[in-house]
Amino acid sequence: MSSKARRKQRWCTQTLTPLMEGPDPEMLEEGSKKESSWEVIREWFRIQKGISSGTNHNNFSMSLEGSSIPAKRQDLRLLLGVLGCPLAPIPLVNDPILRIHIKDIPIETSSAHYIIQQYLAATGCLKQQKRAKNMYATGTVKMVCCETEISSGKNVKSLGTRSGESGCFVLWQMLPGMWSLELVVGGNKVIAGSDGKTVWRHTPWLGTHAAKGPQRPLRRIIQGLDPKITASLFAKAQCLGEKRIGDDECFVLKVAADRAAVMERSEGPAEVIRHVLYGYFCQKSGLLIYLEDSHLTRVQTPENDTIYWETTIGSSIGDYSDVDGVLIAHQGRSIATVFRFGELSMQHSRTRMEEMWRIDDVVFNVPGLSMDYFIPPADIIDNENSPSC
Repeated sequence: MSSKARRKQRWCTQTLTPLMEGPDPEMLEEGSKKESSWEVIREWFRIQKGISSGTNHNNFSMSLEGSSIPAKRQDLRLLLGVLGCPLAPIPLVNDPILRIHIKDIPIETSSAHYIIQQYLAATGCLKQQKRAKNMYATGTVKMVCCETEISSGKNVKSLGTRSGESGCFVLWQMLPGMWSLELVVGGNKVIAGSDGKTVWRHTPWLGTHAAKGPQRPLRRIIQGLDPKITASLFAKAQCLGEKRIGDDECFVLKVAADRAAVMERSEGPAEVIRHVLYGYFCQKSGLLIYLEDSHLTRVQTPENDTIYWETTIGSSIGDYSDVDGVLIAHQGRSIATVFRFGELSMQHSRTRMEEMWRIDDVVFNVPGLSMDYFIPPADIIDNENSPSC
């Protein structure tokens, strides 16, 4: 299990906080009401709006429907909900990128195919005679909730203390389409996975639930960890042209989820409008150095108002190092923006958060790893097997 990119681990003494693996005690006080991830985000913005209007000046604890949840924990829930384990916009294509023919297709598509071929060559994937069957990766993260901007049309108020938490993660991947992620930040563990058919996630405050719509890969995997998965994701991309990212001139590729796919992901009052992914490939090195996706959702409130939520995540990707003949990105930074605005109202809220991540170790072809490791939790399987009404 040796790796050419394995680095010497730095050990330091630190106090370990208790790991919260069961239900959140604060959430238990709120009753047995089942919350969705959208309700958590909406409630967070409602609290921020209350602070900006002067209804609550206590930075330690906020009132949440009769219960008291520390503001720092609310920030952490938002961070983990947005940046913890997001998925890519579209499922992987069945046909490998190497088999795609560029005859009789638009110039934007054929240009994108050529750029992806250069990316595969730059990362060393074209030299590989045999693809790795599985992968194991460990890393560290630091998540920071930076600031919230609340506008009422005339006045704009900015809130935020740049509260942050550090953590670590373990990621397992196995072909085809199976992966498992365990992320621990601030004493809370988020677990997500896929058995190749169903994608699921567990958080202490929401419990376990399956992702709706087509099976999609984990975004962390396409952030330079698996170049072939990234290439497959951009198999049907279009080249939009060129753009400068920092000091590098890049080709910009775009891929978007089709209408049928986003409709499958709609749930209750939340309707997904679009989900688009942009990849920025350096013209000089051929490597992916920036990844951005934009996700727009329309939510119908109980008061019959229409609210839009746009989540944008931009990730700088770098520190490529050789791991068994393949260049793997070992460091990056993601900046996410959650923008809330109404259809008629002039009011809007914008929250900015960021994550710095580093890969400590990557190992391919781990012996003994089997499909049993990726079996979903029992309640997910029970829900799938239960007859629908």
